[in-house]
Amino acid sequence: MVLLPRLYLALIVLGASIPCRAGLSEYFNEKLTLTPLRDGKVASTFSFSTLLKGGSPRDPSQLGEDDESQHYTLFPLGLGQILREYGVAELHLSLNAGKWNYDRWGYPLEPGVGTGAELWAWLGDGGVRSVDDRWKGLRSALAGLFCSSLSRLDEHRTTSPAETFKPEGSLPETSHHQLRHASLPSENVCTENLTPFLKLLPCKGLSGIATLLNPHKLFDANWHGLGVHVLWHKDEGVEVRLTFQGIFDPLRSAYVRKQDWSFESLFARKIEKACPVANSSEILVTLPQTGEYSISPEPTSIRNSMAVYDTKLVQKPLNLAMSWPHDFDHLAASSTREPLTSLSLQRTLRESSQLDGHLTVSLTNHKDTSTDVLYLETMPWIVQFYLHTLVATVEGRVKVDAVSNISYIPAIPHSRPTTFQAVLSIPPNSTLQLTMDVSKAFLRYTEHPPDAQRGWDLPPAIIMPLDDKLNSPRLYTPNILVDLATPDFSMPYNVIIFTCTVISFIFGSIFNLMTRKFVIVQMDPKESK
Repeated sequence: MVLLPRLYLALIVLGASIPCRAGLSEYFNEKLTLTPLRDGKVASTFSFSTLLKGGSPRDPSQLGEDDESQHYTLFPLGLGQILREYGVAELHLSLNAGKWNYDRWGYPLEPGVGTGAELWAWLGDGGVRSVDDRWKGLRSALAGLFCSSLSRLDEHRTTSPAETFKPEGSLPETSHHQLRHASLPSENVCTENLTPFLKLLPCKGLSGIATLLNPHKLFDANWHGLGVHVLWHKDEGVEVRLTFQGIFDPLRSAYVRKQDWSFESLFARKIEKACPVANSSEILVTLPQTGEYSISPEPTSIRNSMAVYDTKLVQKPLNLAMSWPHDFDHLAASSTREPLTSLSLQRTLRESSQLDGHLTVSLTNHKDTSTDVLYLETMPWIVQFYLHTLVATVEGRVKVDAVSNISYIPAIPHSRPTTFQAVLSIPPNSTLQLTMDVSKAFLRYTEHPPDAQRGWDLPPAIIMPLDDKLNSPRLYTPNILVDLATPDFSMPYNVIIFTCTVISFIFGSIFNLMTRKFVIVQMDPKESK
């Protein structure tokens, strides 16, 4: 009995001697934004933000030493360990499926809507381990955390377009930072990615807004994608923002004529209870500016033409619903063809043969003033550009001064992708068209994917308007499917079968000669007659 108080005292002293970050406070906020679109669809954006107040990225020069203990309560431990292990200052990961329609849906709340997987990070330089070595480890760690194929984002797909992917937060001034960017357009998002995504949330999918993340409904949407964003704010701390976006169609069925929607129709779930550790939990609904509609229940408040619901104050279970008295007019919606964005994009690859192609990019400016954009192409080495064939035309006329500040890093076969950047000047209410000849590589038979006859997915081009450098959204073109020269994969099978047949014939004959006993038999002449 005397040893018990001493044991308690020893534990207290030991706990006080362990280096921890007890002085750091954590805050968790969640938000859901719902926006009815003019074509009858509903855009939803889930945002879960966790702030580690007073936290800072790990200094790359200290990666060779033991790191101080991390005691997180709300901050995702699995992701936090990866950030500390590789000294990541800023991280952005997106996994999307589908094609985002800018003309009909406008700008997304989260700009990373390129099809497939996209990963880019800012890493500090000057440590024991090089930036490329840590970039490789970061890809492998995130691949294991989110059950994805991010480890395929190797040096064949990695580029450093720092002008397009500028830091969205602050970068520590203790060291110089480098950008690493890679994309995998053939990667899809599924339940295997959503499950570890939910495990990073403090309330998981048991309470709060996260209960609406039903995989049976989310992955049935016209477009869906999840994102992981890690930022460092100098005066605040480290922020981890987990997002999920989706475009749902209440009018998908031929028997439905109204664009009415509710939580049950969109997600097949209700909010039964609020997340107890959330500092704020809000649901924002964009209210239509014209026409009659009804929304239930009554919002907590109205903010900038948006209905605001505080999940901690509204009555549970919460089944937010919005309805219209009249049927949805498809003719009126289709007649309104004015794009919701000031810039329309289109990119095509015409293939004249198995070796040559013609890349065309069309940019339409809907504004009454000219605009400058930054155009980025990151192509794998299987497609190479002929820069001397670049031609810019406006309304069919060649415009030499439309392209400036060209930056071109040619590809190295089997090693490095192509990086092409340029500033494009688009006149008002006109279309700028870029054309360029490309050549397609002839791959080894071991470099083809299992579905070689389908072709290769090329990553999207990225357009960034330069009018407002602080809030310039990145625009992604759709992916391109390129057809490469494919060998006859049945020939190796035929050669193997033929070789096995010849070997078995020769082996059988030699084995027969070596094992058979030849005996001379003399026959009686009488018996022979």
